[in-house]
Amino acid sequence: MLNKKSVDDIQVKGKRVLCRCDFNVPLKEGQITDENRLTAALPTIKKLVADGGKVILCSHLGKPKGEPKPELSLAPVAKRLSELLGQEVKFAADPEVVGPNAKAAVEAMKDGEVILLENTRYRGEETKNGEAFSKDLASLCDVFVNDAFGTAHRAHCSNVGVAELAAEAAVGYLMQKEIDFLGNAVNSPERPFVAILGGAKVADKLNVISNLLEKCDTLIIGGGMAYTFLKAKGYEVGTSLVDDEKIDYCKEMMAKAEKLGKKLLLPVDTTIADAFPNPIDAEISVSVVPSDAIPANKMGLDIGTKTAALYAEAVKSAKTVVWNGPMGVFENPILAKGTIAVAKSLADTDATTIIGGGDSAAAVNQLGFGDKMSHISTGGGASLEFLEGKDLPGVVAANDK
Repeated sequence: MLNKKSVDDIQVKGKRVLCRCDFNVPLKEGQITDENRLTAALPTIKKLVADGGKVILCSHLGKPKGEPKPELSLAPVAKRLSELLGQEVKFAADPEVVGPNAKAAVEAMKDGEVILLENTRYRGEETKNGEAFSKDLASLCDVFVNDAFGTAHRAHCSNVGVAELAAEAAVGYLMQKEIDFLGNAVNSPERPFVAILGGAKVADKLNVISNLLEKCDTLIIGGGMAYTFLKAKGYEVGTSLVDDEKIDYCKEMMAKAEKLGKKLLLPVDTTIADAFPNPIDAEISVSVVPSDAIPANKMGLDIGTKTAALYAEAVKSAKTVVWNGPMGVFENPILAKGTIAVAKSLADTDATTIIGGGDSAAAVNQLGFGDKMSHISTGGGASLEFLEGKDLPGVVAANDK
């Protein structure tokens, strides 16, 4: 998976290039409210334009489930992309995506021009990797470039089906960066290698915990999943979030860490309250108690101050840090302290710091530490599967160098 043809390895002059991007942006009344994904796609698009390709962009947006839904049209994306690129991005409005408008627009293209197809999920076959739609997409292009890491863990027509039919298939700069950072972190990290896992559920991260224990030197557990580990140690965890079916698994992981000689760090103290804040950012009264002294009627909602210091200390000497999942309910300012402390310790280190998408990416950006990280992954599910050691269909489908 780590040795794929990239846009630097292909000749596109005069060729039709279909480029799969991730334009799954949040929209409010037809306006884009966060354009990070658009700006992230620009380097690859600009490269293909500069090299004289006829650039045909495609992406999904939301979940229209195989039917045209005007509120999920990519028209606003074409408009904003035109402004960001400084050149027109023609929008091919076809309910069937590859329809008369798209075919005519591609037919009329000159080198260096850009068009955007309609939402690929307007077609029911897209998410099933159906042959008919893959063939339609392939009929538009000579070369396929995949730059959408966020969907790389799914085998769809617009990332896998078309790649298998195109004469040449490469990855874009964004995809290449993900492969370089996540791939190298897991397969050949500079040591000491510290992995930090948080978030709510143990079940979401079962294979990640097991895989990272084999690769890293220190594994840090925070967030809601920590309480299942604490319960597995025999502690009272009160009304904290616990995955009772995974208690034996947590015991196995603690035994595995010991057997492999790896450090597995769990919270030594925890921030507790009467109940989960409602609404999530509501004013809330909290106190900090040792992890083995959580009252039966209280709920753990963030790591405590001693734990934050312990985790920050573990990061200090690291050379590679991968972080996936917040340390507590970071959407609430009172319960964001643990996540802020970890983010700050990553910002202050000289290590290569990799944030594994999803909530941790949102947290790091919201808290203002984004520009201090070496790499923030653009894929939540995809980066998790990468950290699990799984092959991602969207990456595998590209040609090897």
